Amino acid sequence: MANLTEFSLADSIAILTRTPASLDALLRGLPNVWVRGNEGKNTWSAFDIVGHLIVGERTDWMPRVRILLENGEARPFDPFDRLAQLRESQDRSLEQLLDDFARLRRENLAALQALNLQDEDLARRGRHPALGVVTLSELLATWAVHDLTHVHQMSRVMAHQYRDAVGPWSAYLGVLQCAGHSAP
Repeated sequence: MANLTEFSLADSIAILTRTPASLDALLRGLPNVWVRGNEGKNTWSAFDIVGHLIVGERTDWMPRVRILLENGEARPFDPFDRLAQLRESQDRSLEQLLDDFARLRRENLAALQALNLQDEDLARRGRHPALGVVTLSELLATWAVHDLTHVHQMSRVMAHQYRDAVGPWSAYLGVLQCAGHSAP
């Protein structure tokens, strides 16, 4: 078994490739209680999370890869608008969002693989506007873990819709005890 602290581009791509199909299988065709419900004021629904992932596909991951490869530390990444989906997704259906996410992810992974990154590329450094110096491997690892963070958030938000309906079993359901790790 590989050391889990080492970055592997192939292992990251394995997660990134599966996220759209996983979300599609989980969400497509569900009643609004599951996809539009949230955890209260200033929290996100599953719909909002998919919108957020789309914004990341358009404005974050591959644009930052390109900025890093072209400019190194000389040019910081553009700031990311973590709430853009609240404006951009409102007139769309969940099905449209799922389709857009799958398409954008396919395009981004094809562009990533076309770069034919080598170990020396993965060690290259760029500049995050808030975090400072980061490596390309850290950026790509974060992309994969970001997906998993939002899959976790989505399951927590969806479970929240039945927090009272489960009655005393709530004591045994860890997803209902989780305080969250990805507030907007």
